[in-house]
Amino acid sequence: MGKAKVSTIGFTKTTAEGFFERLLKAGVKKIVDVRLHNTSQLSGFAKADDLAYFLKSIGEIKYVHEPLLAPTDPMLKAYKKERGDWSAYEKRFLALMAERHVEKCFKPEMFDGACFLCSEDAPHHCHRRLVCEYLNEKWDGVLDVRHL
Repeated sequence: MGKAKVSTIGFTKTTAEGFFERLLKAGVKKIVDVRLHNTSQLSGFAKADDLAYFLKSIGEIKYVHEPLLAPTDPMLKAYKKERGDWSAYEKRFLALMAERHVEKCFKPEMFDGACFLCSEDAPHHCHRRLVCEYLNEKWDGVLDVRHL
């Protein structure tokens, strides 16, 4: 297999129209929800059951929740609620991915045409970017990643 085309997207600071149009324009075939809690109220269209319905109805896009690629509750609390340091969070999260051996739980082709979803609007301080970077390191750069 050649490169697996993978996207990432966040749903905050956007409208439903903007969110779904970006997915359609990018040709996304599957959303991989990497949030720990996928029933977020941050955007009404992003709750798991509603999101799965909208994705299927609007673009025949599959929906999968993958908490194995999410941080733990204590990690989230330390970073979000207690305004933790990003570099400390990043180190803890990457160590968690290594501890879970996520690179052995998935294959690159499983993510071809997929888009990793979480709440952050930009990938800079978001674990979806870290997931892609971690997997790319373990899989010798086979993921062609774009942030929508």
